[in-house]
Amino acid sequence: MTETGLALSYSDGDVDTNNTGNPTLNAMIEARYSRRATLRSGASAAAVAVFGGSLLAGCDDGGTKDPFPNLISVGSSGVSNSGRVVTLTANATDNGAITSAWVQTAGPAVTLIGANTPNASFIAPSVGTTTTLTFQYSAIDSAGQTTTGTTQVGVSPAALGFTSLAKNKNDVVTVPAGYTVTVMTRLGDPIATGVAAYKNDGTDTGFANRIGDHGDALYWYGLTAAGARDDNGSVRGLMVQNHENLNIQYLHPAGPTLTLPRPEAEAIKEIEAHGVSVTEYVEGASRAWSYVQGSTFNRRITPNTPVVFNGPVRGTAYLRTAFSNDGTTGRGTINNCANGHTLWGTNITCEENWAGYFARPSSDNAARTPRELVSLRRYGVTSTSGNYGWASVVPADATSTIFKRWDARATGASATDDYRNEPNQLGWCLEFDPYDKAAAPRKRTALGRLGHEGAWLGKLTAGKKVSVYLGDDSRGEYFYKFVSSVSWDPADAQNANRLSIGDKYLDTGTLYVAKFAANGSGSWTPLTFGTVPDRPAQGADVAYAFADQADILVNPRLAGDAVGATKMDRPEWTATNPVTGEIYLTLTNNNAALRPLAGTDAANPRHYNDPTGPANSAQYGNPNGHILRLRETGDDPAALTFAWDIYLFGADSADSNSDVNISGLTAANDFSSPDGLWFSRPSNAGGLVNPLLWIQTDDGAFTDRTNNQMLVAMPGATNDGQPVTITNRGTGGATATQTTRRGALATDATLKRFLIGPVECEITGVDSTPDGRTLFVGIQHPGEGGTATAPSSAWPASQATGTAPAGTRPRSAVVAITRNDGGVVGL
Repeated sequence: MTETGLALSYSDGDVDTNNTGNPTLNAMIEARYSRRATLRSGASAAAVAVFGGSLLAGCDDGGTKDPFPNLISVGSSGVSNSGRVVTLTANATDNGAITSAWVQTAGPAVTLIGANTPNASFIAPSVGTTTTLTFQYSAIDSAGQTTTGTTQVGVSPAALGFTSLAKNKNDVVTVPAGYTVTVMTRLGDPIATGVAAYKNDGTDTGFANRIGDHGDALYWYGLTAAGARDDNGSVRGLMVQNHENLNIQYLHPAGPTLTLPRPEAEAIKEIEAHGVSVTEYVEGASRAWSYVQGSTFNRRITPNTPVVFNGPVRGTAYLRTAFSNDGTTGRGTINNCANGHTLWGTNITCEENWAGYFARPSSDNAARTPRELVSLRRYGVTSTSGNYGWASVVPADATSTIFKRWDARATGASATDDYRNEPNQLGWCLEFDPYDKAAAPRKRTALGRLGHEGAWLGKLTAGKKVSVYLGDDSRGEYFYKFVSSVSWDPADAQNANRLSIGDKYLDTGTLYVAKFAANGSGSWTPLTFGTVPDRPAQGADVAYAFADQADILVNPRLAGDAVGATKMDRPEWTATNPVTGEIYLTLTNNNAALRPLAGTDAANPRHYNDPTGPANSAQYGNPNGHILRLRETGDDPAALTFAWDIYLFGADSADSNSDVNISGLTAANDFSSPDGLWFSRPSNAGGLVNPLLWIQTDDGAFTDRTNNQMLVAMPGATNDGQPVTITNRGTGGATATQTTRRGALATDATLKRFLIGPVECEITGVDSTPDGRTLFVGIQHPGEGGTATAPSSAWPASQATGTAPAGTRPRSAVVAITRNDGGVVGL
């Protein structure tokens, strides 16, 4: 017997599952067929159910009417799991043609594939308890005579259906046996008709019509065959992906020019390689995936794309610049990390580490008020020349301001004479319609200006408010929630004017910041003008008194300081359990300076050393990170209180004790620096009953053990573990105790390593087709430590064989992962 992915407790269905005193199925077929072989149009059939390669069979109805032309024997019951492929097989013989027909007669409805053939199949449906499905097979001979029989299939709840991968440092994307990896869109791939193929030697240009660099968060938007929105479309759709940053050494022939002023051509390429891409993907014959270069849906949103501002900050003095004198419009988006999606069919892309792109040397301080300097320092707008020196470019067109905008100095008579306020135009959540190129993207200022990791909606319920959860990705920053002023109306999900629905739910509401208490409770503090106190003076900063609500939304970090929010260990992605509505938050890591031995708390409880590399270099703080989980009181997205625990603690299982490896990780599922986080869609078995949680890592602390990875989990519920007291250890042997709240211990049944990426990559961005049969994953910055002349990775060129010609430059890319048997990925 060949095992094809389903765990079974028997080896041969014809014998092991037919525990009666009757003759075996094969014996009956042989005996009856020998008696009737001479009958005109006589037929015999055997119907069986095959589960992942195991044959299930049973007895027929015991009929003895020899003149009846058809004989059929039907299968017996067996057990599979939700999301796995089940094949129903019938063997029929006749001296004429036989027509086959399978129908389901009981149990949760499934879609039968090949129902009019002897071999039909279906994907086992989602069930909460073992459930029986019944199928009837009919064999119809050329005279129209029919014999029917039934077989039963027992389906158990979903379970992880693969063997956890061993850690590795290979230059390929590794997935479990029984899965296939297809490389999809890569850095530089053309997405418009007439754009040349990417040479990948640093000479390519025209990135406004190519896939950008550092692909990050992604999301699938389905299409019908006619090109209309289809939320259940799984064979044609739009892949929306963020492009966060650059492997700049590979974008130019010999790397970038490192002197100022920067060459215009280099800077244009670098700017256009940031932003967002929308690309059409299609599934072809034999489930072969590809992208459509000339699709009319394809587009790029870059830092130069026109955008508009919505919400409370629109039109205020904070947004007025030489480009936007009235503070209502702006240009583009940058450093787009994670994302969000809405049930009304739009995408939310989020601006993360935007501050470093601006040039604002310390000489500018003299032109600023003490109050302005508080905000500029708090958000990190302090670079002398900016990350890439774009402000230094002298454009060929003297009227162009696409480079000047990155100069954040106050050089003019007022804010509308220069770009001192340009940093206020970034740090927002940008909503756009992936189906409509003509609709200008909208920055939703009610969600606050942060180092936004992502913007994930809570579970939407008719008559309840819409909530959006927001991580501010920096060590020691805060976790936020936005709650709409109006309640969710399911009729809005299919409104053709999608961005107008965003106006309704995302432009008015309340922004909150989280406080975590030691007893496992938490609270949301509103950041509203009149309730937020002044931020006290600290260090070089004067006391900061908020002027109005727009001021709070431009400076929610200052407001979080003022109300005493809980400083977190780098709050990044959140994910919403589609069944329970619980919110999961990755806290990627922290260092000893910001999480010292004496500075832990229940929600950020660890300080320890994770030695790394051949020299066992010290890494104190919380280098491995953790995943926090919360449940709103009354499951109300507008609740002001919640319960929380820590779902998983990252750890090196071979190099840590129980004070560090609190979740009981093993070599089969240990991880470090959780970042990307996503629950399977509720449109397939992976996202129902006990949904799969996908966990991606962005790690430097654990890469002496393995390349970055993606795990899949089946989590329990908030507070399914217990309080624990741990002993933290600092330098010199100093210790301190800390009590925290641990979730249930990880097991091989609840947490497995599913994917390992190529050399020096980050795994970031994950989504699936609605049917769950194709999983898309982003592979970011492979070979980030290499040079133009000595790349340290050759991926994705290395994917097929593990190697590529010397000097091959690496490229960020999306991969499509499918199960070879067609089942739901992960189950």
